Amino acid sequence: MIWSWVRLPLWINRCTLRDYDDGLINITRESTNITVSRYHFCQHDKTMLIGADPSHIGDRCIRVTIHHCFFDGTKQRHPRVRNGKVHLFFFRRWGIYAVCASVESQIHSQCNIYEAGQKKVAFKYLTEKATDKEEAATGCINSEGDLFVSATQAGLMTKDTAHKMFHPSERYPKWTVELPTDDLKQVLQRCTGWQSVPQPADQKAVA
Repeated sequence: MIWSWVRLPLWINRCTLRDYDDGLINITRESTNITVSRYHFCQHDKTMLIGADPSHIGDRCIRVTIHHCFFDGTKQRHPRVRNGKVHLFFFRRWGIYAVCASVESQIHSQCNIYEAGQKKVAFKYLTEKATDKEEAATGCINSEGDLFVSATQAGLMTKDTAHKMFHPSERYPKWTVELPTDDLKQVLQRCTGWQSVPQPADQKAVA
């Protein structure tokens, strides 16, 4: 399991995580500017949590990018988000739900491949109350260019949260995202996670 409590930029890349007691990756306690890329998650229930509790209002500073990850039959939390802002683009299958937005979180789902498992609805919205607010609130998910296959249904976003969405261009004005095709799916299944890559031979100094 990976826990994160950082403010400096952090990049975690090409790991294979599976079958642990709790979450595989938890990003909490005002951790921000984090990139999770090319992971392979499998054989697990609660995969990734961003923002641990609705009382942690400082987590509104959280900014996370998740890209080119393969959620391989994991059940839920791909991720589950409270308060923070998340940009995600990858491929996944799930048991209970794919992505969950709660407590004013903002999730921009871009060019993902959503392939339903046991449950067909990809997006879930939970209502929770922040300690500095009078009313409980859910989060919001914006789907841009996503591909929904295997009878997947996106799920409905509530109208009262739609206006609060951020866009990735606010953080990085120039970027490209690969279209969600079968070729991309095959690449993610082959190339995510830990890879046994030969190390370059030691170069001997020339006298």
